[in-house]
Amino acid sequence: MAKDEGLQSTHEWLHEVSRELGVSPELTRSLVGDILKMTADVAHNGPSRPAAPTTAFVVGVATGTALKGEDAADAATAREALTKVANLLETYEQD
Repeated sequence: MAKDEGLQSTHEWLHEVSRELGVSPELTRSLVGDILKMTADVAHNGPSRPAAPTTAFVVGVATGTALKGEDAADAATAREALTKVANLLETYEQD
């Protein structure tokens, strides 16, 4: 798969995930570059590669918490979102 095809596939996947989770696909797409840069920086300059996706998760939780005005993220809501993504993966077909 060419680099451009991989990026297109990523954008299509994130569009579907965004819709499933009730997030604006346009907002998601506008932040993809920033998230990829951050995860690359954490993976290569941080404590470990597995810290990259979990750091992205914490950034998402912090953002959602700040926008909602709550003190703590609702773990049940986060788990529901993770389940929705897992369900999407079951139906996802790679070319």
